[in-house]
Order: sequence, then structure tokens, then C-alpha cells
Amino acid sequence: MIRARFGTIRGLVRLGLSYPQLALGLSASRRPDAGAVRRLVFVCQGNICRSPFADFVARKAGLRTASFGLSTTTGCPAHDPAIVAARAMGHDLSAHRAVDMANYTPEQGDLLLAMEVRQLHRLAADPRLAHLPRMLLGRFARPMLPHLHDPYGLDGRYMARCLARIDGAIPGLFSAFPAARLSAPSGSDPAPRDAGPKA
Repeated sequence: MIRARFGTIRGLVRLGLSYPQLALGLSASRRPDAGAVRRLVFVCQGNICRSPFADFVARKAGLRTASFGLSTTTGCPAHDPAIVAARAMGHDLSAHRAVDMANYTPEQGDLLLAMEVRQLHRLAADPRLAHLPRMLLGRFARPMLPHLHDPYGLDGRYMARCLARIDGAIPGLFSAFPAARLSAPSGSDPAPRDAGPKA
């Protein structure tokens, strides 16, 4: 039950801790002016499971997006189990290539959306990114799940559940940040978007 719903006992514990961290202002969130948000930038550890899936689904829904990883190798493909789970949901991550934090180029109007409280703290401590607004993606899930535990290497059932929770947060983002919408939602799979520097 725990492996399928929360990944690990640690994932369950971190989820439990994330609620008081949010309530007590200990999450290192930096709330945005919703009307000023022009692009949603999804952040996770490796940019090969959670954040690329969120990036893909949100862009497909008609939002301007990007994603990067806090500790990854730019150019790595998505994790195979994530590709399989996403494909079962009708999404193709096979063209995704990871972007490391060092190769992410901030733009005016960016909102960073992390998967875990500790990731928000990492972003807040980075001199180059600390000024950007940042929130937990799971705040937009229904029910709210501030901690979206890393599914890398875990039970396939949890990978599917984690991606489904991320998928369920996208409508909330669409409603909350109208200035980040594209002119019209895409009806087909979007082309890959690189968060790194332009050539």
C-alpha cells in the first residue's frame, strides 16, 4: 500500500511534514503576482521523471512552460519507466532531454514550481535564482499534496500514481495563471522545449 501510494515510508513521512511546513511558512515559498507569471518552470531533482512530465502536459494544455533539474546531466533522456507510464496516459516523453539548473536561463515572468519543500530551499539558496517566485506544484493538486515524492527507481504503480497526481494539478495552474497561457491550447503533442540558453 505505501509503496504504491507514496513510493516509500520516507515519501509518506515527507508528505506528512510538508503540510505544517507550508502552514508555518517554513517551505521557502515565494508567492508570485499571478498576473505577472508568463511561464511555468517545473523543477525536480533529475529532470527525467516528474518535471518533464509536468512540462509536457502543461504545454499540451496550452501553457508556456520549461523545466530543469537541480542535479542532472543536460541532454539525458527521460527515465524509461516514466516514458512507459506517460505513454499509458497518452503522452510521449521520448523526445525529452534533461536540462541542468546551471543551463537554465531565467526569463522575466518565470514561476518555479518544485516537487518538494527541500527543492524550494535549494532554489532559495541559489544566488542566481533566489529572486524568482517559487511554489510547490502539489499545492495545485486535488487533494493538495505538497510533497510529490521522487518515483525514480521505485514501484511502477507509484510512478503511475505520481504522474497522475501531477496531471491533476495542471487544470489548477491553467486557472491560476492566465497570463502564462498560449494563444490557443495545443491539440497535438507539443515540440520539445529547451530551458537552456538559445543558440
